[in-house]
This record gives sequence, C-alpha cells and structure tokens, in this order.
Amino acid sequence: MLLGAPNKVGLEEVENPTADDGNSVVRITHSGVCGTDLKIFSGGIPANYPLIMGHEMIGEVTQAGDSASPKVGSRVIVDPVLYCGECFHCNIGQTQLCPNGGLIGRDQDGGFAEYVAVPPKNVFAMPDKITNQEAPLIQVLTTVMHAQQMASVSINDTVVVLGLGVGGLLHVQLAKARGAKTIIGITRSKWKREVAESIGADITLEPNDLTKQLVLEATNGIGADLVIESAGKLSVLAQAMDLVRLGGRVLGYGIHTNTEGALPFYDMYFKEIQFINARAATDKDFSACLEMFESGKINLNPLISDILPLDQLGKAMEMVGTDAPQRMKIIMEHY
Repeated sequence: MLLGAPNKVGLEEVENPTADDGNSVVRITHSGVCGTDLKIFSGGIPANYPLIMGHEMIGEVTQAGDSASPKVGSRVIVDPVLYCGECFHCNIGQTQLCPNGGLIGRDQDGGFAEYVAVPPKNVFAMPDKITNQEAPLIQVLTTVMHAQQMASVSINDTVVVLGLGVGGLLHVQLAKARGAKTIIGITRSKWKREVAESIGADITLEPNDLTKQLVLEATNGIGADLVIESAGKLSVLAQAMDLVRLGGRVLGYGIHTNTEGALPFYDMYFKEIQFINARAATDKDFSACLEMFESGKINLNPLISDILPLDQLGKAMEMVGTDAPQRMKIIMEHY
C-alpha cells in the first residue's frame, strides 16, 4: 500500500526488495496500525513520498541476510528502529537515538506491503505461543518496556496511568508484572476502565474534579510515585504533574507535537519532579518482551479490536482517526 501524498494511499505494484547489502527479506503476514502511522498518513510527521508505511510487522523470512539471523522459513518480528552500530549513541547502547538511523515505515519503506527488507540484527524469531494477530503488538510492548526501565518501576511504587489506549493498557500490565504495589488507570472510557481492571489495574477512575482527591486517598495523602502520561496531550501532561508526589517521577510516553503550551512549571521546581521521556526501543527490549510474553504475564488479545485485510488500509486510517468507544489495536491481515 503506497502513500503517494498526505491522505492518499492505494494498492500499487512495486519492485520486491532483495537481500542486497546483507539485508534479510521478510514476507509480511500481519501488521499493526497506530497513531504514528496516522500522523505520517496525514502529513503531521514529515515523510518522503511515495512511501510504504508500517512499523509494527511480523512475517516469515524468505531470504536470510547472514548466517546468524533467523533462517529462511522462520516466523519473525521486525524491530523497525534502524541504527548504524558505530556512532557514540550506538556504542553506549542508545541505538534508538542513533543520528544515522531512522524508522522503517517512515524513513524507508515499511510493513504495509508484501515484502520488506531489513538488517538481520532487526529480526527476532517468535515463539509459537504468540499468534499472528497478537504478534504486531510486541513492537508496542517494547516501547513500553523501554520506557518503564528508564522510569525504574519498583515493587513499592504506586503507578498512575493517564490514558488507557493500547500503550496505556500495556503500561498497566507491565507495571503489574514488574511488581508495582498499586496501579491506578484513568480514562473517560468506561469500557477501557473495565479492560484495565481485567488485566491488572487495582483502581480505575474517570477524570473529573474528584480525581486528585481519589488518588490522594489511595496513596495516604502523598500522591503517586510514578505517573505515566500515555495520551499525548499537553493538558494530560499537566495533570500528571499535579498527581505525582513530591520527589516523584513523571514518564512522558505519549508523543507530543506541540511547539508551545501551558504547564504548571512551578510544580517542576517545588515538587522536584523527575521527568523521564522515552523514545522507541532497543534490541534488548525485544528479547525482554518476548520472554515476558512467554511467561504468561502479558495478555495481548484483549487489546485487539479490529482485523482488516491490507487493501482496507485507508479505512483503517479513518478508524484510527475517529474516537470510537471500543476501538483498540487494528491489525491488518496480508493474506
């Protein structure tokens, strides 16, 4: 599916990628659609057209780039973060910040296609336990894992998650799996609150004038140790700063494209808030997430709301852009 210009995507024949330059070639069977795809689709995130989008993808290796990579016929997940492996950031393990890298599906053709060429180091064999429909969500989970490792979630923490979309609900599950003491999920959607409760949230709240009071009651008047902003809205980030305790941590997980806006800046000083912002994930996060899923501590199936054939990608973009009450992850089936 080729994006020729903002909001214009269609089925086109393109030349199949090959294993030139040591790449592996993966025949994509399933892919996931997310808010980043919508921003690329609409032009909110700049891209060079024409472009094949898609960065949450799984499939089968048809050409193996080197002897160390998963073999031909292996069922694999693709890490979409490209990195050089030689720069300062790569040498200290910050491959997601590589200035010479990029994102498959944004900076080069991605997974909304029949085949994709990727470096062998970006391909990970998947256990049989993960279904094809669930597997694209592993990529989202890696970004959640990376963020929570930076935020140092511990067994004594009270964690508030603001926004219970796919990322927020994965934060709920992972915080529970990492041993957080109390997890509070906050969203306007009653249905999403029920989903959160079913997968590990101890308390769920609707945001209103009583929210802060209820969080304080749940934390003995102190406030949350960690507040995860998972909505990508400046007003929600401000709420995170309000709900966190003195000396607490705010994790910015939602992607903000604002260039200016109002925040309670004095709270940053007075409350001595630690701000953590996370971007993408590393290869270590993929390995950790696959192990976490195999342990049975993560349930991805409740986060899938729609499954569509790839030729309906345009419809999927419309669906992502509308606020349907029971919409979560949209999975595209390629065959």
